[in-house]
Amino acid sequence: QLQLVEAGGGLVQAGGSLRLSCVASGRAFSSYRMGWFRQAPGKERQFVAGISWSGSITDHTDSVKGRFTISRDNNKNTVYLQMNSLKPEDTAVYYCAAALPGWPAVAERNEYAYWGQGTQVTVSS
Repeated sequence: QLQLVEAGGGLVQAGGSLRLSCVASGRAFSSYRMGWFRQAPGKERQFVAGISWSGSITDHTDSVKGRFTISRDNNKNTVYLQMNSLKPEDTAVYYCAAALPGWPAVAERNEYAYWGQGTQVTVSS
């Protein structure tokens, strides 16, 4: 079992930056594939970024490429989402998620089995 706790959300002006973190408790964090999702009001949950167990392989959805970066520190049981050049359309609740060890290196969207409680990110124009 894996428990995930996100932090780092808040209110920021357009063009600003935030760094989200997600700390995992439980065994073998380093073997899990991790990801970030977001959900805006009235919209479905959307994949943002994923990372392999080692951190060597990442994937970002097109709308955030070049602005957001997912990373992880297995020594700290933590995954990060660095968000730069934020836009009002990035406003959403951001969720950390974990997928069991497996293949492909970055988990498919429907493989994520563990979820955090979410952290609100609001970008003002």
